[in-house]
Amino acid sequence: NKAAGMEMGLVREFVAQNNTSQIKHVIQILSQEFALSQHPHSRKGGLIGLAACSIALGKDSGLYLKELIEPVLTCFNDADSRLRYYACEALYNIVKVARGSVLPHFNVLFDGLSKLAADPDPNVKSGSELLDRLLKDIVTESNQFDLVGFIPLLRERIYSNNQYARQFIISWILVLESVPDINLLDYLPEILDGLFQILGDNSKEIRKMCEVALGEFLKEIKKNPPSVKFAEMANILVIHCQAADDLIQLTAMCWMREFIQLAGRVMLPYSSGILTAVLPCLSYDDRKKNIKEVANVCNQSLMKLVIPEDDEMDEAKQATAPPAEPASEEPVPEPEAASGGSLDASGDSSPLSFLCSSERIQVTLNLDGIVQVLDCHLHDTSIGMMTRIAVLKWLYHLYIKTPRKMFRHTDSLFPILLRTLSDESDEVILKDLEVLAEIASSPAGQTEGHGPSETADPRPGQVELHIPGRNSQLSASGAKGLECSPSTPTMNSYFYKFMINLLKRFSSERKLLETRGAFIIRQLCLLLNAENIFHSMADILLREEDLKFASTMVHTLNTILLTSSELFQLRNQLKDLRTPESRNLFCCLYRSWCHNPVTTVSLCFLTQNYKHAYDLIQKFGDLEVTVDFLTEVDKLVQLIECPIFTYLRLQLLDMKNNPYLIKALYGLLMLLPQSSAFQLLSHRLQCVPNPELMQSASSASNIDYTELLQHFDKVQHKHLEARHQRAGRAEQLERRGVL
Repeated sequence: NKAAGMEMGLVREFVAQNNTSQIKHVIQILSQEFALSQHPHSRKGGLIGLAACSIALGKDSGLYLKELIEPVLTCFNDADSRLRYYACEALYNIVKVARGSVLPHFNVLFDGLSKLAADPDPNVKSGSELLDRLLKDIVTESNQFDLVGFIPLLRERIYSNNQYARQFIISWILVLESVPDINLLDYLPEILDGLFQILGDNSKEIRKMCEVALGEFLKEIKKNPPSVKFAEMANILVIHCQAADDLIQLTAMCWMREFIQLAGRVMLPYSSGILTAVLPCLSYDDRKKNIKEVANVCNQSLMKLVIPEDDEMDEAKQATAPPAEPASEEPVPEPEAASGGSLDASGDSSPLSFLCSSERIQVTLNLDGIVQVLDCHLHDTSIGMMTRIAVLKWLYHLYIKTPRKMFRHTDSLFPILLRTLSDESDEVILKDLEVLAEIASSPAGQTEGHGPSETADPRPGQVELHIPGRNSQLSASGAKGLECSPSTPTMNSYFYKFMINLLKRFSSERKLLETRGAFIIRQLCLLLNAENIFHSMADILLREEDLKFASTMVHTLNTILLTSSELFQLRNQLKDLRTPESRNLFCCLYRSWCHNPVTTVSLCFLTQNYKHAYDLIQKFGDLEVTVDFLTEVDKLVQLIECPIFTYLRLQLLDMKNNPYLIKALYGLLMLLPQSSAFQLLSHRLQCVPNPELMQSASSASNIDYTELLQHFDKVQHKHLEARHQRAGRAEQLERRGVL
């Protein structure tokens, strides 16, 4: 202390004399010969002497700060904890005297303090905390802080894994955030990743401090969006939205929600990354309910950013548009910029008001990247139901908003969309059918070059059949086709491909046909035109080589036709056969319905072709009557008792004009064994007022029933041969087994 007093006296004399060289000489001796000495006591004396010099220099200490600070900071690394404490004390006195003059040396002071923050000695930590508070006060009071020079050091130290160092870093960030003259928001992209990593610290206190810091930043972002570098932070958020730590993930997701809503279309180039992070969260259970809810908002907000203008293909406009999209890690193969370049977050009447026209950014929708992510999620069988639904909603939305661009991806998406029809969830299947129906009916799918490839047809050599559409309903319908189905949508070239592949899937996956076949076809009849669906499926089944499947499929279609409320209009269209269109449709269905004799009779009952039904039943005597055959007759009898055939039962009262109806029903009765169905139909026929058939009325029609009967015989002959072949193969296999 005496030595310190002597040094102070000398220094004060030199200050009074303005003897700079002598002052530096004294500081140098204290530094080199004492503070940096090999002997602990000398180092302690040197530190006390340097602090005393600073006090003696007073306001002039700022001229010698480099010489005063450096030896003290060196002692921060001393092995002796007492010397580290003395170094803290000395530096505290130096800084307290110099005040704002130390700011040019802030980085080295911060670097030294960040190391002491993790010091194991409690006294040293306590001393460093006092120095830290003093330095914070100085920074808060000053307007000369060099933020630009400090950021690289902060960016480096923010990745420290030591809890005390992290606490120190966060405390400084909170201080800098609170200073009005320091705009830390400009440099947020430099430290945001580190902040999210600190948010995962094991210490609750540090996590809470980091939460507060991030919350303050988010408040500033909401207050002043024009100065926010959204694009530079987008990928950082994408990474942390996928974090295993719930707090990190929830916080990052909340930030993502705000970014999408504030920045709008600026976020579009990062859509594929955002979807990669957001989509899996939509299937979280109640344990992560908060994350799920925020992720859902992110997903919905991002979807709204896609607008019809993103589908524009004006190359001239693209050529003149400046390439100003934000830098993204996602490759954009070609600059398909949306016209207008609006940063509207919702695509309607809420543009970002803080962007003047000269600052608007031409944003590119990276559709290829988005589709790739959606495709990957559909292929991933481990993802949850809500995620699959969200993926399908995205695909539907993209086909609505950007159909021309989306049809480039249709051939690659088509197989997985078909496979998704086997999903366990009805809701997933419904959304999948909406996407497939949009593909099948979108005018963009008819554009040249977007049609299905020839190799996609599962039946090589099959003749391309007519697809009923708005302008050409049926081959013989003419212009009057629209009179029967005024709302028939235009079916593009994918419609027929869809029908072929759907039937192929039913054929290869019989369980799907049994459990979901009727559900799928009924929903398609709501989404598309029922007449087109039945007409095209009948055309395809007419050429089906697997006769057993054809018979099963016809039975399924017939059951849907007769029992589903969705097919009410089509049933009415077929009931009377008054128009060329309805007769044309009947003939088309009939030829395929011949794969199943009993369904053919039911079609005749539906269309009131009672004489032809009677003629068909007469031919049943030549068929092989199996248990399955009798079961189908049984089901037909049950159907006759249903409300759909109310008109048929009432026609039994008019025996004179419907003699063949009664004959046909008696024919079915004669086919049945003594069973409950036999009793049911027998009782019904007993209710006919006069059971005696008085006379036969002539049947006048424009349909060539002779030709239809010949076609029926031909198809049944094919089925007979196929059964014999199957029986022969079974017998051969049985013999081989015996041998």
